[in-house]
This record gives sequence, C-alpha cells and structure tokens, in this order.
Amino acid sequence: MTTPRRTQKQRRDQAEAALLAAAAELVVEQGVRSLTLARVGERAGYSRGIVTHHFGSKQALLELLARSTQAGFVPGLADLPPGLDRLLRLVDGYIGELGQVGAAHHAFLLLWAEAPTMPELAPIFRERDASFRADLHDDVAAGIAEGTIRHDLAPEEVTVAIVGQLRGIGLQRLLDPGAVDTERLRQSVTEQWRRALATPPPRQP
Repeated sequence: MTTPRRTQKQRRDQAEAALLAAAAELVVEQGVRSLTLARVGERAGYSRGIVTHHFGSKQALLELLARSTQAGFVPGLADLPPGLDRLLRLVDGYIGELGQVGAAHHAFLLLWAEAPTMPELAPIFRERDASFRADLHDDVAAGIAEGTIRHDLAPEEVTVAIVGQLRGIGLQRLLDPGAVDTERLRQSVTEQWRRALATPPPRQP
C-alpha cells in the first residue's frame, strides 16, 4: 500500500511546527538572545532559507512562537460561557498546566520575563497580556452582570491581579520546581479567588 503524498499545506504546517518546537527548545536551553534563524533551522533539520521563507525575520518567529505557545494553554474552556465558573476553571487549569509545562510554554514564560528589557519582545508581550486580560475581563464583567461576582469590583483591576499571580507562579515554578506544588496550589488559589470574587449570600433576617 502506498502512502498518500502530503499536500503542500501539510508539508508547510509540519515544517512550521518543527521550526517552532526547535525555537522553543533553543530559548529554554540558551536564552532568547542567542536565538537566530540559522540555529533554528539547524536544530529542526532545515536550511536557513526554509526558516526565512516561513517567518521572514527573527521578530516574526518570536511573535508566532508567543502566540502559538499561549493559545489553548488551558484546554476545555472554549465552549464555556463567560462568568465566574469559567474564570475559576481557568485559574485552576492554568496552575495545573504549569505542573507539566513543556518546552514551548517554558519558552513563553522565559520570553515574557525578558520582554521588559528587550524592545523587540515588549510589543509582542504587551499584546499577549492585553489579550489575556481581555479574556478574563469578559468573565468578570459577565459575572457581575449575572450577579455571581461582586458588583463593587473593578474588572480591570481584577484581571491585572490574576494575570500577575498566574505568571508569577509560572516563573517561580521554572526557577525552583520543588518549591511550587502546583496540585495543592491550584486548589488554594482557586478558592482564594472564589472567596474574593463571589457575591456573598444574602444575610438571614
């Protein structure tokens, strides 16, 4: 039996995935400043010309790496309506995923930590953080509207605090994995946010 020939799109997608995986590995092993298109191609088994054809520049490669590693980090949320339940599942799932983070997500956190001191990274990660906050903002706003989240909270402030906490836990996990028990932490942090956000039950007369 002959194997069906891959389409041009399939070949392109496979090459792009291999190049992004190679870029993530190099960021984790050697840091973003040592990343070059030539090294990415060598690690993935492709020529520099192929890497340039796919991405055009290191800047474009970093941008796609940031987007691809953040997308779908917490599975199972796409079909949930915005609100308190979805937000708490996101917090729980995010910390849980940190416990089994692979090279791609490891690279994202390292790039995020470098972004304030690297002009080529700063715009990418400002946009990524803004997107994350916007996603959370929808949950907070929906929860306030339906009465499950306290109406006296400012969604913008809540989202900044959540993103800061989750990213901070991720960086601590990378630096000292033994000090961050994600399975225990996911429960306590999720419960902290439940108590902080949920509308209290009405007082009994």
